[in-house]
Amino acid sequence: MKKLNLTRILILNFAVFAFVTTQSFAQEKAQPIFKDGEAQIVKAFDTPDKWIRTDLWVETTFDTDGDGKLDRMHVDVTRPFQTETEGLKLAVIYGSSPYYAGVSEDGPNSFWDVKQEVDEKPPYMHDHPSVKRTGNRPIISNEFIYDWVKRGYIIVHSSSPGTGLSDGSPTVGGINESLAPKAVIEWLSGKDNGYTSRTGDEKVKAYWSTGNVGMTGTSYNGTIPLAAATTGVEGLKAIIPVAPNTSYYHYYRSNGLVRSPGGYLGEDIDVLYDFIHSGAEEKRAYGDRVVRDGEMMKGMDREKGDYNKFWAGRDYLNQMKPMKAALFMSHGFNDWNVMAEHSYRIYKAAEKMGLPVKIYYHQEGHGGEPPFTMMNRWFTKYLYNIDNGVENEPKAWIVRENDKNDNPTPYADFPNPAASDVKLYLTAGGNSAGKLSVAPTENQNNEKLVDDVSISGSDLAKAEKSDHRLLYVTPILKEAVHLSGLTQISVRLASSKKAANFSVWLVALPWSEGKGAKLMDNIITRGWADPQNSKSLTKSKPLKPGKFYNLKFNLQPDDQIIPAGKQIGVVIFSSDKEFTLWPKPGTEITIDLNHTTLTLPVVNGANAFEKATK
Repeated sequence: MKKLNLTRILILNFAVFAFVTTQSFAQEKAQPIFKDGEAQIVKAFDTPDKWIRTDLWVETTFDTDGDGKLDRMHVDVTRPFQTETEGLKLAVIYGSSPYYAGVSEDGPNSFWDVKQEVDEKPPYMHDHPSVKRTGNRPIISNEFIYDWVKRGYIIVHSSSPGTGLSDGSPTVGGINESLAPKAVIEWLSGKDNGYTSRTGDEKVKAYWSTGNVGMTGTSYNGTIPLAAATTGVEGLKAIIPVAPNTSYYHYYRSNGLVRSPGGYLGEDIDVLYDFIHSGAEEKRAYGDRVVRDGEMMKGMDREKGDYNKFWAGRDYLNQMKPMKAALFMSHGFNDWNVMAEHSYRIYKAAEKMGLPVKIYYHQEGHGGEPPFTMMNRWFTKYLYNIDNGVENEPKAWIVRENDKNDNPTPYADFPNPAASDVKLYLTAGGNSAGKLSVAPTENQNNEKLVDDVSISGSDLAKAEKSDHRLLYVTPILKEAVHLSGLTQISVRLASSKKAANFSVWLVALPWSEGKGAKLMDNIITRGWADPQNSKSLTKSKPLKPGKFYNLKFNLQPDDQIIPAGKQIGVVIFSSDKEFTLWPKPGTEITIDLNHTTLTLPVVNGANAFEKATK
């Protein structure tokens, strides 16, 4: 055997050293870590002082500010430094909003005046407050970054059209609010439509993105993920909308009735337009003229409240056919702003389409994300393709009445598959307290109420006797009754005028008050309708005073256990002070008890209900 000379030995040793060092370095490169189906905090990513924060503009396919150029959306990016130094590619969690750059201040006349008769022209227009834009580049928002970047995600934000430094005009549910996030997702998936400036030609690419994008957000910020998903854009793999507005008709109208969202009496779609229009001052006049004073004023119809082409174009249920993203909905049953039906209707449609679906409901009001661990598992599965079995878990998670929001109870679905309809009949005595029972009473006289909007719904429910409402109650419950799904009212009524508000509350009595009372304790669910739309949601017809009409509609979805010792009651009245228009008192509503029923979705059905009420 020949002897190796010293030079060859040194070269060989160096090569071995280099190989070992390279392998060691490669093994030490930062990567996302997954344990028990969740993305874990990675120490190398948990370095906020080293995160790379930049902003850019993404070009869309539309021009909604009338300048003859395609609108560009302002985008910011927050990513671990390893995506630059080590060539690391990561999945993206993306949030978009019209709120990031500030909103207008509500003035005394910025809402519509609700003091008007039903089915009449609104008394006058309202003020249009302007928005003073806020925010500094390159940071559009800090939302999500401190939870997700350290777990191996890149966070992206964009201001929606006509807000902040994004071009265009707000349309409040128009097609540009779907196409804008689509354009951003396409850029994140490799499309060459990113620019370093609002008007320049220098390109920028998302070379650090895997192309897998998830979206989440609350309220309007939860609407935009759904809007993006309805485009069918390929890169959007999963969304978690929280209390999303899925139909602006259902937000500002109810079964043909002009109805405000809770807490914002007199708000309508044009008011929301003004509230968010924080885009370039010199371009706002175009949107005001074309969108607000043109399209909106022509289509919104505060006089009739009918469902029309304008509202249909702002109803995401009508646009779901292309949707591919895995859907995890979140909502509160006692959200009287964006009501629980908004998530329910989309969830059921997605479920029917065969998409991966999950829904989380809590017992509180507006907002409320699912537990973080559930969100983590959802994004881990669909953005990193980790086989954590989330798609095989129960589809519905309901926070029970005395539990915390991070401790929901799993169910096979919502409504509870064990629930079935129990039809109840009304027995005379509603000005005091008539009865609700499973057996009808024959040949009853009609009962009447007189509208008076000055009396709140809660005061009507609590009153021992009132000419201004009708109340019908079950016997005192001997056992708890679990309701899950949609309560339905089927009523035969007559009005003394050509038009009237019609309101229904389902309540638990006696009314609970004081420090210990919870939001859910008294109002189980509620609903509103316009008797003029008894035959058609798209075409109202004036009522003939004294003529009876059949009206049927669902109350808001709910899942609640009514404890023993309570009575379930239905309160029927006309104008709801917190939600409807405020006509002058005096309209009489007559109810034909022989042709009026209330249907409750009772878990374990009629047997469980009769056992609890006998």
